[in-house]
Amino acid sequence: MDIEDILDRIDILPKESKARIMKAVTEISHPKNYILMESGKVIPFVYFIKKGIVRAYAAAEDRDITFWFGKEGEPVVSMKSYVQDRPGYEHIELLEDCSLYRIETDRLKQLYQEDIHIANWGRRFAEKELVKTEEMIISRQFKTAAECYRDLMRDKPDLLQRVQLGHIASYLGISQVTLSRIRAEMK
Repeated sequence: MDIEDILDRIDILPKESKARIMKAVTEISHPKNYILMESGKVIPFVYFIKKGIVRAYAAAEDRDITFWFGKEGEPVVSMKSYVQDRPGYEHIELLEDCSLYRIETDRLKQLYQEDIHIANWGRRFAEKELVKTEEMIISRQFKTAAECYRDLMRDKPDLLQRVQLGHIASYLGISQVTLSRIRAEMK
């Protein structure tokens, strides 16, 4: 996905403002299984996925707990690092070879100071990330694993073809055996 389209999905910017952000963006690539972010570290970048899929997870004593998947067009950000300049709690792993757009957080914040349109774009960016988090929390509190799986089938069906079942089961908070049972019941 093109960086202009990704920026526009967050909020439409005047041409000059968009050009200023795009000038600060670099494109990078990493292979499958690369750890883009590690917990306990301040992450000085905001990423946007051009191509590929990533997962966010927390490392527990005996397993990893996946809590988010990102795909083309989506931002990848440690909000704790972005907002507070403090170490994040998540790991981000690439589940496919990925092409990413990257911008330094400090440079982005400098652009916020220099351009009100970019500052408003940044506010919309943070608001959208907050709403996604809120929806995820509410979903986990009030929906069954089967309902969450149905939502995943409806909202991101391509993930089910591209992500290992073990990661999907972890995301749903269930075992792979239970996920297989849910999938069989839905057929």
